[in-house]
Amino acid sequence: MAKCEICSKDVHFGIKVSHSHRRSNKMWKANVKKVRIAQNGVVRTANVCTRCLRSNLVSRA
Repeated sequence: MAKCEICSKDVHFGIKVSHSHRRSNKMWKANVKKVRIAQNGVVRTANVCTRCLRSNLVSRA
């Protein structure tokens, strides 16, 4: 599942509307990468979204 372990960003649901106005359900997933992070002196792997990586909320190991 696409969920960030730092900021808890998750999937979002909405409705996709075509040109002829037919509607269908749509799911947007967070851009999550599996990276090795150093947290409290311990190196572990975590699912982190790219916004947390860009804003330096985690330090990569």
